[in-house]
Amino acid sequence: MELDNLKYRIGANIAAQRKRAGLTQAGLAEKLNYSDKAVSKWERGESMPDVLTLMQLAEQFEITVNDLLDDPNELPGNPGKLEKAMSQVSEKALKRKANKNVILGLSTTLVWFVALLIFVAISSFNLPYSWISFFYAVPINAIVLLSLRSAWRDFRWNRVLISLIIWGFLLSIYVTLLVFLRFNMWKLFLLGIPGEIATTLWFRLFRPEKESDDAAH
Repeated sequence: MELDNLKYRIGANIAAQRKRAGLTQAGLAEKLNYSDKAVSKWERGESMPDVLTLMQLAEQFEITVNDLLDDPNELPGNPGKLEKAMSQVSEKALKRKANKNVILGLSTTLVWFVALLIFVAISSFNLPYSWISFFYAVPINAIVLLSLRSAWRDFRWNRVLISLIIWGFLLSIYVTLLVFLRFNMWKLFLLGIPGEIATTLWFRLFRPEKESDDAAH
């Protein structure tokens, strides 16, 4: 019963905050990379979002996670044991998120350090066009970030990263052919169009409803 009550509280607060923000269920789902069915289930109290999603909701609505846990039918009071436990879990999740951001930052720094190292090494021999290494660093950096986020099951930026990989490599190859062979192969960019369409259709087809969320609740 206590869990059902918590689901009701969270659902009612999500619905109220969504309406206050002028968002539809589909609009909120788009911002969270969920389906509108998942949002509808939250608001009806049939399931509830996980801790990280609660944090995203709080950030979206510019409130705290505790505000989403409050009883909408009562005046604010001292938080109960369940709310305190959820708050502690939220704090731990926030720390994990901060650690992941540090790892992402270090990975990005490493990729660009290698690109800089290649640039310095090539330019030291007075070889031309050493700056091309920075072009290839862009899609390679996107591949590293995509791999890390996928391993953490964080798919929010995957579509952007895949697009960056496609267009980054096409641009790098185009610049390489242009400066080394004086070959203006602009038609290379036409290859990015079906790649972008395929990416869009893929993410539309497999747009996550987060079945694990429903299975858990």
